[in-house]
Amino acid sequence: MLRLLVLCALVVGLSARSLAQPAGEEAQTVLDTLYLQGENHRHVSEVYRYYTEPFEVPASPERADSLWRAGAFQTGRWHKALSLGFLHQRVWVRIAVANTGVERSRYVWSIYNFTDSARLYFRPQGEQEFRQVVASSWQPADQRPFPARSLSFPFLLEAGQRAVLYLRVDHFAGALYLPTYIETTEQFLASEVSAPFTRHWIWLLGFYTSSALFNLVLFAFLRDRIHIWYVLYVLCVTLFLLMEDGFDAWVLPTSIYHLVWSTGQFNFLLLAAACGVRIMQAFLRLRAGWPRLYRVGNWVAGTGAGFVVIYALLFPLAVRSGTLYPAVLNGIREVLLLTVFVYGWVALLAVLLSRRRNLAAYYALTYFFFFIGFMLFWLNHMGLTNFNLVKPNALAWGLVLELLVLSALLTGRFRHTLRHNEKLRIRQLRQRNAQSARLIAAQEEERAQLARELHDALGPNLAALHMAWQGQAMREALASSPDATAVAHHTELLLRHLRDEVRTYSHVLLPTEPGLGTLAESITALGELHNIYGSPVVQTYCDAELDKLPNAVQQAAYRIAAELLNNAIRHSKATEVSVQLLRHSAELEILVEDNGKGFRQTMAGAGIGLRGVQARVDYLRGQVHIDSSSQGTSIVVRIPC
Repeated sequence: MLRLLVLCALVVGLSARSLAQPAGEEAQTVLDTLYLQGENHRHVSEVYRYYTEPFEVPASPERADSLWRAGAFQTGRWHKALSLGFLHQRVWVRIAVANTGVERSRYVWSIYNFTDSARLYFRPQGEQEFRQVVASSWQPADQRPFPARSLSFPFLLEAGQRAVLYLRVDHFAGALYLPTYIETTEQFLASEVSAPFTRHWIWLLGFYTSSALFNLVLFAFLRDRIHIWYVLYVLCVTLFLLMEDGFDAWVLPTSIYHLVWSTGQFNFLLLAAACGVRIMQAFLRLRAGWPRLYRVGNWVAGTGAGFVVIYALLFPLAVRSGTLYPAVLNGIREVLLLTVFVYGWVALLAVLLSRRRNLAAYYALTYFFFFIGFMLFWLNHMGLTNFNLVKPNALAWGLVLELLVLSALLTGRFRHTLRHNEKLRIRQLRQRNAQSARLIAAQEEERAQLARELHDALGPNLAALHMAWQGQAMREALASSPDATAVAHHTELLLRHLRDEVRTYSHVLLPTEPGLGTLAESITALGELHNIYGSPVVQTYCDAELDKLPNAVQQAAYRIAAELLNNAIRHSKATEVSVQLLRHSAELEILVEDNGKGFRQTMAGAGIGLRGVQARVDYLRGQVHIDSSSQGTSIVVRIPC
């Protein structure tokens, strides 16, 4: 953090030094005339004078020329740019030029920033009237008087001819920073063709795009909204930088071009800053650790986004009304921009002083790169400095460094989230297994209790009733009538069947337990109980050493085999059913086959019995395979041992 503060101090010092330099040290000596040659090495800033006036004053080149003669024009402060900062006035720029070549030449005077409207007034030597060329940056590149990404005004000079140029600029955005240049048409076209390469926009756009796509991929994996905020952040800053360098007039369709400029260039920077706040909040986990600071950040980001909407609606009306409202709106925008950045440093400082200082230290480097780039850019546009180290500007390269660090941090966050999600899934799986074990234990206890009730209460009562029905007195009473004797016989058969059913269900419900019989014995006894009725015939086979399986596996195997056997007897209309329990090296195989009518092989339409079997097998991480046709059904269950 100390290193960051030192770097901030160095940058501020350099900016202050630049600000303190006199105009004569920043630019070369101002000449009277710009002598245009085949290779024009002198810049407009070495010759031009400028004058500002309110927008309400009627614009006239003759009036501007009279003011020039009266000495109202002054020299610019900075080299290679007319930077007047936060100014809401019309600007007049005057240059005297001379064609020193031996041939007639066509020149263009270009402005490389957005301008609401501009006019070039051109008066060759010996003429009294001004010619004019009208243009506006609201027109896409292919609709301008001279099609180009910059706002360019062509004029023609004969060999040795002199002329006076007045450039009138009407711009209402509140940041009057106008890089401008005069050169031959050939020079201009050559520089425009190479501009995407010399100004590094080819690979800058590629880097911004790939960074955004990378975060879309991360969002697809994690569904973490921090990556969506990142994509929106990159989109807003990229649009801002394209608008700053004029490439938006080349690459954007007309409708989108008008839409983004209706929103406002610096408003996209404000939207990007609001997205940056949301990224910081998510990365530093302010919602959990600092709820008040989190709410303040939401308020700051929401206010910025809401202001952009209000600005886009009110600014055109304010410009047409001719009042001071554009200056007020632009002033609020600048205050909100600084507020967002101040909030960022406050949040970082709060986290640095807490236990999570590592998070803040990592993110501070990210925030530092963008903040320094923005401050240099903002100071230039406010007319306070003219400090340009790289092309296209410090903000673009600050964004590159920021995205590199932020991508590394988000990749680390991605890996941390994967590890956290893995631990969470393991914990949830353990909790689910524990809950399933408790549920199965409760079910087993309930089944055992029900089996005991059937065996100990209902069973003896049915046996006593059957014995009483077979008593001598009952036989003598019913022997008097043939009809009563027939009814008595059927009733006796029904009582015997009911007694056997209760006995069978009690044995089915009561699983094998250590000391009360092995798994193989329980399966064999279950088959014998069903064979009492004669149809279907139940055959059972069990491998040896089944009793060495874990008790939970034995209980589950018994339940599964009993349920599948019960389903086959009740629903398949089979004449033969086979139940086999086979012990393999790593698994237990339960095979139940019948020669019945078969059924539809989907769990979605299965009954309670099959769904219960599937639930038990899933709990034990086993597999169920069903093969059913009109010739019969085969169900194979494999349970890991």
